[in-house]
Amino acid sequence: MIRTIKGRSLRTALLTCLSLFGLPLFSLPLSAQDALVVETSGGLAIGQLAFEPGQEICLTWAHSVTGGPVADCFENRSGTLVLARSYLHDFAAGLGEVAGRGTLRSAETGGYWIDGINEPIPGNALRLRVGAPFVGHVLTSGTQRLNLSARAAGASVYLRLRPMPS
Repeated sequence: MIRTIKGRSLRTALLTCLSLFGLPLFSLPLSAQDALVVETSGGLAIGQLAFEPGQEICLTWAHSVTGGPVADCFENRSGTLVLARSYLHDFAAGLGEVAGRGTLRSAETGGYWIDGINEPIPGNALRLRVGAPFVGHVLTSGTQRLNLSARAAGASVYLRLRPMPS
């Protein structure tokens, strides 16, 4: 049973109060679900996306030399953060396929996907130096979007899968 205050649930009242004071709502767990949490090297959460088992979240950015789009897509595989596939706009400036690491296929809109990489991320945490706004490091999944370059350009962060107990 959710307690109410003047016709509002306690959760709604708390969220309303926090938003009035400009406190970050994204750090409040509203329900027990897995999340991809973005943390500073000091452990401060600066954002998160819901990340249910079987779901995919992609990190996209513009390549530092060519400016073309690049993506790494991760899956939550039963509480393990896994690099599932990557997108490359071309094979310029260090981009390309590594023999035995996934299967290369042409993307419908140009560029290439490397599918089936299937590499677990050690410790469920990926370190990332967030690029400037023109680099555009962004996490997306369905309708969820978290612009890392807008929040933490130049910072070292960790993308950390936080499985919630069932």
